[in-house]
Amino acid sequence: MDMNQYLEVFIEESKEHLQTCSEQLLVLEKNPEDLSVVNEIFRSAHTLKGMSATMGYEDLANLTHKMENVLDAIRNSQIVLSPELFDVIFLAVDDLEAMVMSIAEGGDGKRNVMGVVHQLEMIEKGESPVSSTIAEVAAASAVLEKEEMTVGGYDEFEWTVLQQSKDQGFNSFEISIGLREDCLLKAARVFMVFEVLEKSGEVIKSHPPVELLEEEQFDQRFTIAMVTTESSDEIKNKIMKVSEVEQVVVNALDLEHLRYAAHSKEDKVTEIPKQETNNAEHPTEYDDRKKQAPVKTASSKTIRVNIERLDILMNLFEELVIDRGRLDQISSDLDNQELHETVERMSRITSDLQTIVLNMRMVPVETVFNRFPKMVRQLARDLNKKVNLEINGAETELDRTVIDEIGDPLVHLIRNAMDHGIETPEERLAKGKNEEGKILLKAYHSGNHVFIEIEDDGAGINKDRVLNKALSNGILTKETAATLTDKQIYELIFASGFSTAETISDVSGRGVGLDVVKNTIESLGGSVAIDSKENEGSIFLIQLPLTLSIISVMLVAIQNEKYAIPLSSIIETAIIKKADIMNAHNQQVIDFRGKVLPLLFLKDIFEVPISQEEEESLSVVIVRKGDKLAGLVVDSFIGQLEIVLKSLGNYLTSAFAISGATILGDGQVALIIDCNTLIH
Repeated sequence: MDMNQYLEVFIEESKEHLQTCSEQLLVLEKNPEDLSVVNEIFRSAHTLKGMSATMGYEDLANLTHKMENVLDAIRNSQIVLSPELFDVIFLAVDDLEAMVMSIAEGGDGKRNVMGVVHQLEMIEKGESPVSSTIAEVAAASAVLEKEEMTVGGYDEFEWTVLQQSKDQGFNSFEISIGLREDCLLKAARVFMVFEVLEKSGEVIKSHPPVELLEEEQFDQRFTIAMVTTESSDEIKNKIMKVSEVEQVVVNALDLEHLRYAAHSKEDKVTEIPKQETNNAEHPTEYDDRKKQAPVKTASSKTIRVNIERLDILMNLFEELVIDRGRLDQISSDLDNQELHETVERMSRITSDLQTIVLNMRMVPVETVFNRFPKMVRQLARDLNKKVNLEINGAETELDRTVIDEIGDPLVHLIRNAMDHGIETPEERLAKGKNEEGKILLKAYHSGNHVFIEIEDDGAGINKDRVLNKALSNGILTKETAATLTDKQIYELIFASGFSTAETISDVSGRGVGLDVVKNTIESLGGSVAIDSKENEGSIFLIQLPLTLSIISVMLVAIQNEKYAIPLSSIIETAIIKKADIMNAHNQQVIDFRGKVLPLLFLKDIFEVPISQEEEESLSVVIVRKGDKLAGLVVDSFIGQLEIVLKSLGNYLTSAFAISGATILGDGQVALIIDCNTLIH
């Protein structure tokens, strides 16, 4: 039986069952007496086991079976629930999720789960998983991981290179490198490790392959095989100097063992068809589910569509928007009434189509929010704090492109709230608070934007501490510090390398989190703001655009060139006289509603060739970045329109303050101005 036709359905349903397990485990932890929750988890685990066995993923089925045994004992009151037991089951669910992700990415779904299986077996026997036992299992797992990475991992050519290097007196090493859990730029760290190793010898291969490492398609660990004249200790010390590298294990390669293992693997290939036949002879519950599927499909009003098809549809529609603008231009030039009416009707239809296409790309933010309850639970245990995460507005929808990027910033803000914000139970009781801290994660629509709030009832931000740290780091001077408002002081924590943590921990203290959060959100065309009250808590407010592909802009002229300024950045437009311009600190400014507003002359910034003489009055577009305002001086305003944002490509990534380009109705190309870059 060809199972590939069921693979996509298997992956989607597996993710749904694992999500159910995670959510219900969190519910069960708060209500240990509710056996109906245990039954719900058991049903999901049982279904997943049957599906996995039918599809031939034995490791996945075996681990689910072990977890199912423990759940069965819980619902029959043979095992008493404890925090340690929940930790083990959550670990099992994490491993199952990793296996399913491996299958979704084209892998075989195999994973070393010896440690978790051992702990589940101990729980099943009524024993408690002791730390020493876990350590022994972890050690055994490390050996197995080494075996799995090595056995059959090298082809004939690579083995020959290693053998010849050995004959010439080189050392052959297999290096396992682990990055920190909170590492943000994994690809950059991998590049730095490769750079170090290539100076010390020659890299033979890596696992995962280099392409996946560059795309950050790996967990926190990767393995590199290399030949070098240096010792293992020298190699290890060099790699450990790379920032955010947490662990390095250097093992000498046994070439004879590699050779034997490669042949053993070839011998085993012939056994696979027999195993598939055996699976086909033993139908499981999953087969029954498939036979009943047509009945379910007949009543279903939804279908699964590959995301690539939606991307193609979006690209085609973007071309249609460009042609619509061209037709508008032709219609106004020809001044033909019939053509004008036809174009107007086409514009209305394409506007409706645009709404439908954009809605198809919308994804609920719950796809990102769903991973946070489990993360908060584990982090609370690690920090010895009691924290309740409350989620509101998870059904709020965002464009898929924004969803893909917003996950990491939210992780950092929640970790920051737990480590810096929420106090320990003892400190909270001393302040007269409930010993359990609260984090509220809220999403909602407003106009053409989505807002996400992360609010905690913790210690808040200590202004004096932030100012002192900023002064000691040289971020600002004492004179500047005296003029800052509370909100401006709070925003200092977004500076690169800034951290008020006294000690560096696994959670925070390196000052690499919040500056990346701000840069990521601003690269999406959004903004982040902070409000805080000491000993009462803090609120981080993120503003994001609904979509990144089709945006509303104001078209402006600078000499003979046209530029587009996103409406989301514009406050208002104004006409000023040259006589109103003043100079302050070598910067031209104007008095705008009682505020000093710096002026930026775009013709100078973009070095636009001058072909027209300046007039006595200037056209100014007033734009905002957070609390900062600036006036962009242009030659004239053309009007407002919707445009398709196109990337400039890899060759023009260094173009200053330009986020992309668009094709106008008359065929001209207009560059889109990045206001966030212009305002410092």
